[in-house]
Amino acid sequence: MFEDAQAILVGTLLIALSVQFLTHAQLITGQIAGLTLIVSYSMDWGFGPVFFVLNLPFYVLAYRRMGPKFTLKTFVAVAMMSVFVELLSRMIIFGDLHPLLAAILSGVCAGSGFLALFRHGASLGGIGVLALYVQDKSGFSAGKTQMIVDAFVFALAFILFPTITVIYSLIGALVLNIMITTNHRKDRYIAS
Repeated sequence: MFEDAQAILVGTLLIALSVQFLTHAQLITGQIAGLTLIVSYSMDWGFGPVFFVLNLPFYVLAYRRMGPKFTLKTFVAVAMMSVFVELLSRMIIFGDLHPLLAAILSGVCAGSGFLALFRHGASLGGIGVLALYVQDKSGFSAGKTQMIVDAFVFALAFILFPTITVIYSLIGALVLNIMITTNHRKDRYIAS
């Protein structure tokens, strides 16, 4: 229990820090976090509350697909990350930060944070849970579902933001996905 709590604390803090890099450079990412950033930029709403609300519908699917333990850990992780983003936005002030560096640092921090969460049976909910649910019900690949959602998020971003902003954002998302793909392997780690 202590190890799970520590992993959820560190993982959500790292991901909240990654959001600080993104918001400072006005970048986006994929999945629910990307939709949250687009909404928060467009409506001038805080990331934390929007992220928390957008995740609410996915808890039913999480419960059905992954069970109560995963759902509770995920709910706690989403709540903590939402609070941490709001706190860090008041405590961290960047000077000059190039958007490319912001994208790379965001991808590294988020990737590390997600690894901590995944290895301890938690997530940040959202599209990942939906993708697994769709795969269970229809056989349609979870990875393809996530790619379709990401394509939608980035297509919307190309409409709303300068092209260079979206390119930097894509680089950050690529770094995040490389970190997870490289390091989250069942053949390398034993989960209890």
